[in-house]
Amino acid sequence: MTYAHITGWGMAVPERVLTNQDLEKMVDTSDEWIISRTGIKERRIASDNETTASLAIQAALKALKVSNITPAEVELIIVATSSPEYIFPATASIVQDQLGAVRAGAFDILAACSGFIYALNMATQAIRSGSAQNALVIGSETLSRIVDWTDRNTCVLFGDGAGAFILQAGEQRAGLLSATMRSDGSGGDLLWLPGGGSRFPTSADTVNQGLHFVKMNGREVFRFATRVMVKSTQEVVRKAQLSMDDIDVVIPHQANKRIIESAIRSLNIPMDRCVLNIDRFGNTSTASIPIATCEAIAEGRLNPGDHTVFVGFGAGLTWGAAVVRWSGPFPGLYVMRPPVYHFYARIRSILKRILRKIDAIIWGRYHPDN
Repeated sequence: MTYAHITGWGMAVPERVLTNQDLEKMVDTSDEWIISRTGIKERRIASDNETTASLAIQAALKALKVSNITPAEVELIIVATSSPEYIFPATASIVQDQLGAVRAGAFDILAACSGFIYALNMATQAIRSGSAQNALVIGSETLSRIVDWTDRNTCVLFGDGAGAFILQAGEQRAGLLSATMRSDGSGGDLLWLPGGGSRFPTSADTVNQGLHFVKMNGREVFRFATRVMVKSTQEVVRKAQLSMDDIDVVIPHQANKRIIESAIRSLNIPMDRCVLNIDRFGNTSTASIPIATCEAIAEGRLNPGDHTVFVGFGAGLTWGAAVVRWSGPFPGLYVMRPPVYHFYARIRSILKRILRKIDAIIWGRYHPDN
C-alpha cells in the first residue's frame, strides 16, 4: 500500500506584530478581556505588499527545502484559504506559477478553518491512488483584510500567516493514517462573510452595510467547536486502530484557548501533549495547524515515529481531524535551493506573458475578423 509521507514543512508570518495593547487604542477592549476569553496576546498582520499568495510561496519554499525536492517534481498544489488572492484564478495557480512547478495541477479549497485538514486528506488520496507522487499542501491567510476593526468581538481574534507541507509517496506505514471530514450547513450563518459572492455581489450598499467583513456568533461557535473537536478526534483515532494513549501530540486549530482546553480535558489528554501557540499568532484559520506543527518540530516536540492528531473546525459549519504518523524527509542525493528555482520561475512567467502578447498580435494579424 502507498502512503503519503509528510517530508517537508515551512511557515511564513508577517513581521508586523499587533498586541492587545495596540488594540486597546483602536477599539473598546482590554488586554485582560482578550486574554481571559481567547488566550491571545498578539497576532501578526500583513503589510501592504504581503498577500495570501506571497505568504504561501514563502512557506512553500521552506517546505521544498526541507523535503529536498525541486518545484518541477511537485505534481499537485492545493491551497486552503478563507482569504484568497482573488475569487479566481485560484491562489494555488499563482503559487504554481511563481514556484515554477511546471508539472503541477493547482486548485484552492474553501472549507474555512477546517480547510488544511481537508486539503491534506485530498492530497493523500491523490498519492494513494497513484495520480501524484509529490504534492504541496498550503494553508495561507490574510484575514486582517476581511476583519472589521471596529468590531471587538472579531477583530481581536484573527491574524495572518501561512504554513505548508510536502507530501511524498512511500511504502512504509506513515503519513496520514486516517481522516474525517464533516459539514453542517444549517449553521452556515453562525460564522460567515456575506458580501462579495453571487448572493450579495459587491455594491455600494454591501460596502456601506459592512457585508465584506467576518460575522460571527461566538457563543454558538464555542459550543459547536468543543463538541466536534472531541468527537472527530475520537473517530480518527479509532479509524487508525489506535487508542488515545498512542497519541504523542495533539495539534488543534488555534481558534480559542478555552475551546482547546475544554476539548483536551474531555479527551483525558494531558495539556503538555497539546501544542498551543495562539497567544502569539491568534487565529490564522487554515494556516494555524501547519504553523503550530512547524513550531512543534523546531521545539523537538514532534519526531519521526510519533503519532499526532490534527483537528479543526470552522465556518460552513465544517470540521475534520486526521491521525498522522510523522516520518520526516526522505534521504536526498543533492541539496536543493528552492529560492534559485523561484527566481527562474519569475523570469519564466514574465517571458510567457510576453510570448502570449506576441501570439495575440500575430493571431490578430492573420485573423482580422476575430
